[in-house]
Amino acid sequence: MLMLHSHLLIILTIFFLLFLFIKPACATRYSPSPSALGEWRSARATYYAVEDTKDPVGGACGYGDLMSSGYGKATAGLSEALFERGQICGACYEIRCVEDLKWCIAGTSIIVTATNFCPPNYGLPADGGGHCNPPNRHFVMPIQAFEKIAIWKASNMPVQYRRIKCIKEGGIRFTVDGAGYFFSVLISNVAGAGDIIAVKIKGSTTGWLAMGRNWGQNWHINADFKNQPLSFEVTSSDEITVISYNVAPKDWTFGQTFEGKQFQL
Repeated sequence: MLMLHSHLLIILTIFFLLFLFIKPACATRYSPSPSALGEWRSARATYYAVEDTKDPVGGACGYGDLMSSGYGKATAGLSEALFERGQICGACYEIRCVEDLKWCIAGTSIIVTATNFCPPNYGLPADGGGHCNPPNRHFVMPIQAFEKIAIWKASNMPVQYRRIKCIKEGGIRFTVDGAGYFFSVLISNVAGAGDIIAVKIKGSTTGWLAMGRNWGQNWHINADFKNQPLSFEVTSSDEITVISYNVAPKDWTFGQTFEGKQFQL
């Protein structure tokens, strides 16, 4: 009986040591997704007054009419230090006002989607009016969004921001455009990480073909896809891929928008 107890004690000791050393080792191999809640960072924010969110140029991300694209007025233009040459289009941020008890609305924050670029003004110094000049981290929001966190008279406000996951209704939207053998697609309403780093397209008579980033979230390829149903493979910045098969029917036409699968949160 004593020997049995000794063996049992040895087995329990081994399990205890495995629990102590193996479990932490597994934890250290875990790498959180870039689309998870990020740490708060310092920046500044200003606003612009706008009644019509339709941009005929489509903004630096190409979303065009932000209302019909599903973004509304909870959007922001990002300074060069944040914009990443358009890679960041579609990413979501939580922004809160800090450090100014006179103008901040205490306990509030706003979630915005990156939809545009705030270009630098090198005629002004970064600390003297060139709000979006490098290395400034700056957000420019519609006044309707700005007033969720601060009183409008505050103008240029110190804020904190963090990257968060995007929550969107419905599936990813694919708006096709082009002419002849030039084919482009605008990808919008992307959940999860929100920003896209790679796109592939497939017709019924082709394999998967890689598309190139034209500008913002507009992707293009030179190929003839007429009279073919279209499938898309979309990869987000956290390296998750979603495939939407036969999103567009064979009789699709330029200018149409189709809805595919969505990234799962």
